Amino acid sequence: MAETLRPPRDLGEPPEWPAGSLAEPSPRVRSAGWDLLLVCVAAHIANYVGRVPQLFPVLFPLKPALVSTVLSIGLYLLHQSGQRRARLLNSSTTTWLLGLLLWSALSVPGALYQGQAFRAWTDFVRVVVMCLVLAGSTRSVRDVERLILVYFAATTAYVAVVLGRFQLSPDNWRLGDLYYYDANDLATLIASAMPFGLYSVLGQRRPAARALAALGLAILAVGLTRSGSRGGFLAFLAVVAFVLVGFTTIPARSRLVGLVVVLAIVFTTASDRYWTQMQTILNPHTDYNTSSDEGRIKTWERGVGYMLGSPVFGVGVSNFQVAEGTISPLARRQERGLAVYWTAPHNTLVQVGAELGVPGLLLFLGMFAAAFASLRRVGRYARTLNPPARDLSRLAQTLTAALFGFFVGAFFLSLAYTDMLYSLVAFAIALHKVARTESLRNVPRGHASI
Repeated sequence: MAETLRPPRDLGEPPEWPAGSLAEPSPRVRSAGWDLLLVCVAAHIANYVGRVPQLFPVLFPLKPALVSTVLSIGLYLLHQSGQRRARLLNSSTTTWLLGLLLWSALSVPGALYQGQAFRAWTDFVRVVVMCLVLAGSTRSVRDVERLILVYFAATTAYVAVVLGRFQLSPDNWRLGDLYYYDANDLATLIASAMPFGLYSVLGQRRPAARALAALGLAILAVGLTRSGSRGGFLAFLAVVAFVLVGFTTIPARSRLVGLVVVLAIVFTTASDRYWTQMQTILNPHTDYNTSSDEGRIKTWERGVGYMLGSPVFGVGVSNFQVAEGTISPLARRQERGLAVYWTAPHNTLVQVGAELGVPGLLLFLGMFAAAFASLRRVGRYARTLNPPARDLSRLAQTLTAALFGFFVGAFFLSLAYTDMLYSLVAFAIALHKVARTESLRNVPRGHASI
């Protein structure tokens, strides 16, 4: 969807300043550091992406997730000025996102299990609200950078704790059910966080920050191999391919060196069982996913059937597993006393299509397309400035790589309503917002705009 960006009415026409750069923000923006709202939003990412309360149960009595959410929303409503005005969140990505939220609400009355659908929808409301609060809390490109590094740090901390607490053995060579995530979810989370670590390693000026980011990348690489996830491995390869081909803001030599180090860690820490598992990607006929009724292929086929059977509103938000146990062809086995697995969709697109119908699937895909398009516009605009805003362009490409990695991993998982996804969407909305508003102040009339 093409999008024309216009200045908010109260900003008026951009001043006749010399052509500037988003890499050289005004002194007011440069001096803006961490404040209470940004700290609360960072805590929200740590709670809902890094799952800190599950890692450290001693924090449960303090209810950090609830406190950070309530404070973030309250403080954002109190800070409706400058770069934090809610109207600045207006973008095509936001429109598709709100459309998805509305359509998921419309799926509740006709859901197979209305109680489950309503509970899932109310949680999705929280996810979307916090997505907008996260995007709205940013005041500058530097704030977006801070929050993506919180995402990276939270993911690294989660993986480090998991690696320390869950020991593997020859009979149990891969991680299984962990804190909140399973091994496959964890691998996709790792793939989405790796571009942020690479951004820090190659973009930070402070040696200590670069060293910590490099250590974090090494931990994530080990976590990827311990997960044993084929979908996560494909997501990782997608990120590697994008960095090599599409990450034009970093010199090719630096990209290659960084990726060689990460790949070396993956190859040296992976077990023989891991590579045997990865080889089944090329030979799927021997895998249960292609032969079993509970495998991914048959499950996807049934999911498409649910979508075609209820093409408008689907079976209801978060009702895919209910459909598996009640209206699927397998459900008839219960009449003969046979067990029926209420299988998860194992594909985010199938999940959305089956649960929200064809319009819901189009809204979901539209949100992704709009996020990718907005990041591309930001990167293209940054390169037109004189001098080019390299930090802004690099950040746009980093977020693109993270979203791309998530999208590939989510093709094999059920992640349609997760904080992981909508944190990445929030980063894209935030970067577009601050780039648009800064360009109105720094670029003279007639200069290229986003």
